[in-house]
Amino acid sequence: MAMFALSGSRGPLLGGVRRYATAQAAAAAAEAPRKPLFDKVLIANRGEIACRVIATARRLGIKTVAVYSAADASSMHVRLADEAYLIGEAAASESYLRADKIIEVVRRSGAQAIHPGYGFLSENAAFAERLAAEGIAFIGPPSAAMRSMGSKSESKRIMQAAGVPVVPGYHGDNQDAGFLRQQADQIGYPVLIKAVLGGGGKGMRIVERAEDFEAMLDSSRREALKSFGDDKVLVEKYLSRPRHVEVQVFADTLGNAVHLFERDCSVQRRHQKIIEEAPAPDLLPEVRRQLGEKAVAAARAVGYVGAGTVEFIMDDASQQFYFMEMNTRLQVEHPVTEMVTGTDLVQWQLEVAAGNRLPQLQDEIACTGHAFEARIYAENPDNGFLPDTGRLVHLATPAPSADVRVETGVQAGDAISVHYDPMIAKLVVRGADRQAALRVLRKALAEYEVVGLHTNIGFLRRLAQSPDFVAARVETGFIDKHVAELFPPAARPAMPAVVQAALAAIIDSNTRAARATAGGAASPWAAVDSFRINALGAQTTTVLFGDHRFDVRVTVAAGAGVYQVAVADGSGAVVGRFGDVRTQWTPLPGGVGSSANGGRLSALLDGCLHRSNVVFSAKDASISVFDHGEVAVFKLPAAHYGDDAAAAGPGSVTAPMSCKIVQVLVEPGAAVGQGAPLVVLEAMKMEHTIKAPRAGKVVEVYYKVGDLVDEGKSLVAFEDDAEST
Repeated sequence: MAMFALSGSRGPLLGGVRRYATAQAAAAAAEAPRKPLFDKVLIANRGEIACRVIATARRLGIKTVAVYSAADASSMHVRLADEAYLIGEAAASESYLRADKIIEVVRRSGAQAIHPGYGFLSENAAFAERLAAEGIAFIGPPSAAMRSMGSKSESKRIMQAAGVPVVPGYHGDNQDAGFLRQQADQIGYPVLIKAVLGGGGKGMRIVERAEDFEAMLDSSRREALKSFGDDKVLVEKYLSRPRHVEVQVFADTLGNAVHLFERDCSVQRRHQKIIEEAPAPDLLPEVRRQLGEKAVAAARAVGYVGAGTVEFIMDDASQQFYFMEMNTRLQVEHPVTEMVTGTDLVQWQLEVAAGNRLPQLQDEIACTGHAFEARIYAENPDNGFLPDTGRLVHLATPAPSADVRVETGVQAGDAISVHYDPMIAKLVVRGADRQAALRVLRKALAEYEVVGLHTNIGFLRRLAQSPDFVAARVETGFIDKHVAELFPPAARPAMPAVVQAALAAIIDSNTRAARATAGGAASPWAAVDSFRINALGAQTTTVLFGDHRFDVRVTVAAGAGVYQVAVADGSGAVVGRFGDVRTQWTPLPGGVGSSANGGRLSALLDGCLHRSNVVFSAKDASISVFDHGEVAVFKLPAAHYGDDAAAAGPGSVTAPMSCKIVQVLVEPGAAVGQGAPLVVLEAMKMEHTIKAPRAGKVVEVYYKVGDLVDEGKSLVAFEDDAEST
């Protein structure tokens, strides 16, 4: 019996022997001399994660080498690194995905190791194997573990063998479309089609009806092929009220493996995480313990080394969880784990890659407080979260502190490119508990200012104030189920914002004009107090807010910086009066390459002091008023001198963002029904299908596959049914 217990997989004696052996190995590792860290590390990535790795490396005295594409020549990670090398054109396939060019830079720079960040080559097993063959350290897991866990099908088979529950579905090699359709029919709709490789929501489609399966399958495969170089998919049951809970794991080369507790990433849009928190709220203690244990077991099952994340999908009601996948890299949301555990996971990666023991073992790791990470994206939530591109005309972030981190790779004047992910930054906060952390998050979001492109900051503020979110009633369908609350109709702007916009426009215009003609602020002709010898000075300006027009008359009252203001709507009716408005104006410095100007306006309106940043953007002749955490964007009337031949006209479908044409699905003369797909676009590694807004006949198609198109340009012109008959 003793022999059977030692050889069996579940014998109690074997379990004791294993625990003893693990303890002995840990003790030996603890006594072993610590190996030195690398002297120089190449970061095979860009943006905020490259800057994040540079920060830890600099603190540890490690030199860093950046690689960059032509589009990133002046980017932050290039400026921060000790050395930087150009590796190709803007397209990732010509730069950040070129393993040969990156290895060439390793040789030229003398770097000893490569940190892959996340995305790009971070989960490419062939890349890791090539580095090993050439004697270059890879700051990531073994290639065998990457292959096993990088394949959603293979990883699920491993988990099933290890006794970890998985979501019902087909995870096999048969990729015939008809066969996959049969599997979906047997599973029962809705089903989820997912790319076998990769993550981030790319290649993922929810299929609600059987008749939509083939079209969704084709779209998923195209997106997967572009993102990961492989179009294999799996099909599994889609849970209607799931939570997305993941566990941060870490393992070293000495046999130690730990978890650093879990994160809840349930609130998502386009199947991509938008806000994460740690620890996951309202978990039963037993479920929390099981999640950690199963995650560590998953890591051990594939001989894992380094940082990884084991992702589970959980039924909201029963808290029954199922293994989804393992991400064999450092996750975007790793800072929330660092905030509650007091760790630096990039330093952990460097220690493990150097052959050292984990900095902490399981009984030394504690979870304290609560943390949130909000991803700041260049996107338009009111237009289906479509990504936006352009220059950051103005950028102001919350002040960093022990409880507030802003992780970013951009500054004012930088451009968000169509070639890469639209994330501007990650805002990470913590508090003593969830409610305290939420207060810090709301305050920090109110201090975040961006002008030049659409962002999701306002949406995140509404989300953080949602009663259900505050009460931790979260699930992956949260946004769809709170549409009315999260996407309120545009409201008429508050009168103080109208007045501030008009005052700022007048003061700034007068200041710049006077200084331009008087040779400096010291000249009496540069005074901007509207002084007149025989009459009060007055000026009128017009500001537009959507369909609302406001004509604002500003008259000098008792002296410099004191005015009387009357606001009239487009019909001439006075809708607001303010007497003795006292103001103070301090110009804001523009960012490098910025086309913005503006100032800090202090205005006393009806006894309430408003301190606002007011930013003017030449890009769209706009005035953005940031006041008490709210932003109102006004436009100045623009003169029109003729028609722009490239602008959209009646009967045309336009590009909602800067993009590349992937497919053209219609030809001139074709009859189309309402909702018929016309063109497939690609922007920031995601596909978007443009559909006919109504039935009609295609008159002209302006672009072909592969063309790059600016936002607002006409894609297809067509006649309505009534016009074509």
